[in-house]
Amino acid sequence: MSDQEANWRDWLKALPLYLLPHHAISRVVYRLSRWETSLKDPVARWFIRQYGLNMAEALDPEPAHYASFNALFTRALHPEARPLDTHPDALLSPADSRVSQFGKLHDGRIIQAKGRDYSAQELLGGCPKRAAAFANGDFITQYLSPSDYHRVHMPWDGVLRETVYVPGRLFSVAPFTTRTIPRLFARNERLVCLFDTDMGPMAMVLVGAINVASIETVWSGEVTPRLPREMEVKDHQSEPVTLSRGDEMGRFNLGSTVILLLPEGAVEWSQELTSGRKLRMGEALGWMKPVAMR
Repeated sequence: MSDQEANWRDWLKALPLYLLPHHAISRVVYRLSRWETSLKDPVARWFIRQYGLNMAEALDPEPAHYASFNALFTRALHPEARPLDTHPDALLSPADSRVSQFGKLHDGRIIQAKGRDYSAQELLGGCPKRAAAFANGDFITQYLSPSDYHRVHMPWDGVLRETVYVPGRLFSVAPFTTRTIPRLFARNERLVCLFDTDMGPMAMVLVGAINVASIETVWSGEVTPRLPREMEVKDHQSEPVTLSRGDEMGRFNLGSTVILLLPEGAVEWSQELTSGRKLRMGEALGWMKPVAMR
C-alpha cells in the first residue's frame, strides 16, 4: 500500500502461494461460507470483534439473523452510512478500501508496486483495442480487506458495453503479494466491466483472490466460481445496463481488489489522495473533466 520494497518476510509469505491449489481452496471456502447453520454464530461474533466490523451501519445489525457467512460478508448498509459526495463532478470511490496505487499509465503499463508494473492490455484480456482506449490515461487500484464493506458501486454514471471474464490464478492480493508477485493482477482471475460514460470509456476490473469464493454483478448474478475456466466476452449493447453514480454494480465475498481505468485527461485526482489512504465508498477520488475541457 506504499512505496516500500519487498523484504524477506514478504517473500517468505509469498513463496508458498505458488504451490497452493488456489481454486480448490476457494471452492471449499465457497461452500463453507454459504453453509446455513447456527454453528456459524460464535465464529461470526469472533470475526466481527477481530476485524472491527461496525454492525451498527448494517441494515440488520444482529449477526445471528444472517443465514450464512456470505450473507454477513456481503451485508447491506444503511444508505446514510455511506453518503455520496455531493459535488456533481466528483468521481466516487467504488468501495470501502485502501488505495494501493494510482496515477498515469505509461506506455500502456500500470504501476503495481515500487519496481513492479504490468500491461493494461493483459489486464483487460489481451485485446489491443480495449487497452488503446486508456492509452496515457489514469488508473487507481483499491484493495478491499476482510473487514471492509464488500459491495462495489459505480464511481460515475455509465452504460455497460462489454464484460470479459478472464481465467487465472487466485493469489492473495494482500500488500505483501503486490510487492513480490510479478503481474499479480494480470495473472489472477478477474472480471473486466467496460462502460460508456459522458466522459469517455471507463473500465472497472474486479480481481479475484484466494478465499474470494465468488464475484457477483447486479446484471448477471454470480460470475465466479465457474467451470470451464475459459475466457468469455459478452456484448451488452443489445440489452444495455444503465447504472447511476453510487449504484451497486457488484460484490465480493471476503475481499479483493478493484481497478478503475479512465481515458487520458478524464480525471484530476484529489490532492488528498495518497497510496495507503483508507477510503469509504462514496468519497471523492477526484474530479471528472468534460471532453471539451481536456
